[in-house]
Amino acid sequence: MPETPEVQALADELAERLVGRALSSAELLEGRLVKTRGRGPDTLVGAEPTGVLRHGKLVDLAFGDRHLVVSLGRHGWMRWVAEGATSPEEGDDDAPPPALASLAFDGAPALELTDAGTWLSLGLFVVDDPADVPAIAKLGPDPADDSFTRAQFDHAVAGRRKQVKAILIDQAALAGIGNAYSDEICFAARVSPVIHASELADDALDRLFAATTDVVRSAVAARRGIPIADLKAAKTAAMQVHGRAGEPCPGECGGTVRDFAFGSTTAQYCPDCQTGGALLAEPG
Repeated sequence: MPETPEVQALADELAERLVGRALSSAELLEGRLVKTRGRGPDTLVGAEPTGVLRHGKLVDLAFGDRHLVVSLGRHGWMRWVAEGATSPEEGDDDAPPPALASLAFDGAPALELTDAGTWLSLGLFVVDDPADVPAIAKLGPDPADDSFTRAQFDHAVAGRRKQVKAILIDQAALAGIGNAYSDEICFAARVSPVIHASELADDALDRLFAATTDVVRSAVAARRGIPIADLKAAKTAAMQVHGRAGEPCPGECGGTVRDFAFGSTTAQYCPDCQTGGALLAEPG
């Protein structure tokens, strides 16, 4: 799932390569991508991007007073395709996911939008105001933003009778964090991902606030300048516990990172560092 650090790097690269280059064509290979009736990317042909912004985990290509908002969802991403290159053949097990849309800009490689999931999570919106996109309208404060405050964090987290990890990935509470970075934040704070926030002592809440800002902002800085084709690998390599079940804990406890079931997905934690040795429910 794309999260703040990688989506910010994606937005930065799009801005660097596309601002001032007119959109020359917009090809849709999956009509269900467009979520704004009668307003698809083709209505922007001939216009030039004036900027690219990130809203949580969504990308906003501004064309003056119009916006092409890309909701990457759980499995969406983008890639450049040089002129004359061909997209992957469908059915090739080693091929990257097929393109569902292709945007061409004057003097730039084609930009393909992909979705690697078994169900469609990618979405496109053409709007006059980014807040017209429901997922943007409901976003909570963004921990990557320098203006993010402890008061905003406490309003989103403190005292809530809800699991810490569930709060961290709730986009209406805090913008931009998903499964991977919520695991990293809980590990850095040395708190259980499934404890209710209302049960956290003051020092644990302090650690969680520090970890939330430090993990997200450090990752944003670390991904800056990495080509979008390499961002997934960079993210995976940087993880301390996420995706590392069975490996030694990177802390000093001598324990082992383990999987636990979280909703419809799998997450990771260190029992010795985070749950006092208690084991969480493993994936079925």
